[in-house]
Amino acid sequence: MQSVKCSNLSEVRANIDRIDDEIIKLIAERGEYVAQASAFKKNENGVKAPARVEQVISKVRAKAGDYGADADMVEALYREMISRFIDMEMDEFHRAKK
Repeated sequence: MQSVKCSNLSEVRANIDRIDDEIIKLIAERGEYVAQASAFKKNENGVKAPARVEQVISKVRAKAGDYGADADMVEALYREMISRFIDMEMDEFHRAKK
């Protein structure tokens, strides 16, 4: 992954804003799939899926290394994101079971 060399702070900030926009779009898209996943889960343990969480964490840590990102930071971000998505999926799961 190669970034463009910026010539001033405004260019740096514009690129960060562009990247943030893409990250947020992708988080929203991921959330849509998480909501769909609840329909395929049979119980709360299926929603929480601790083994799957650890599988995802292992995968993103490896990808962080591939892309030159800090693996500890990526793990922390993903653990928080996954926790929030599990809460969202649990709400969806309970709504669907009513």
